[in-house]
Amino acid sequence: MEERDISQEETKPSPAENIVQLGQTNIPQLSSDSTIHCLTIVGQIEGHIQLPPQNKTTKYEHLIPQIVAIEQNPNIEGLLVVLNTVGGDVEAGLAIAEMLASMSKPTVSIVLGGGHSIGVPIAVSCDYSFIAETATMTIHPIRLTGLVIGVPQTFEYLDKMQERVVNFVVKHSNISEEKFKELMFSKGNLTRDIGTNVVGTDAVKYGLIDEVGGLSQAMRKLRELIDHSHQQGAMLQ
Repeated sequence: MEERDISQEETKPSPAENIVQLGQTNIPQLSSDSTIHCLTIVGQIEGHIQLPPQNKTTKYEHLIPQIVAIEQNPNIEGLLVVLNTVGGDVEAGLAIAEMLASMSKPTVSIVLGGGHSIGVPIAVSCDYSFIAETATMTIHPIRLTGLVIGVPQTFEYLDKMQERVVNFVVKHSNISEEKFKELMFSKGNLTRDIGTNVVGTDAVKYGLIDEVGGLSQAMRKLRELIDHSHQQGAMLQ
């Protein structure tokens, strides 16, 4: 009678658990010697207010500890950030973008599908950015939800918060402040909003994103940045 390793069978996730957690039965695993970590930002970026359960969200309190762990892990040499987000909480998105921008390890972002609203600062926060040819990025003024007090201080607060977003994007990309604000306050491009929906090639033309490309180009660029980081480290030694 054939003996089985019961301990391994008990620890191995069942196909049903894989379907519940990841939506598929066979989960491809990264090889043990992989030095690149993939971070996905999808759906709506959830901030200080919990969104309804039917919303697909990325919680910033989940991402921030991951970014800290990636920075501290000596086995991880580079980070690939994959975005397909409709935007979300402004301060949460800026917090994620600031953490990515301040990492010492090489980072590359790739926008697939969409990197809208506060997803724009996150996309440009990495060392190098890609966008798929069919992907889009919506640039529009920030807005408040809920109770709004109709006093001048409210509009001053909105203007200051918007300047934080504009300054970050201009600092971490090649787009000028004038062009970014022109796209942000454009009329007639969006049916029910002020702003511009920028498609892949236009995002590169405006200087918002570095290059049009997909997964293979992003991985190749990240490996180049990792090799360059190794060369700089060897020169310092």
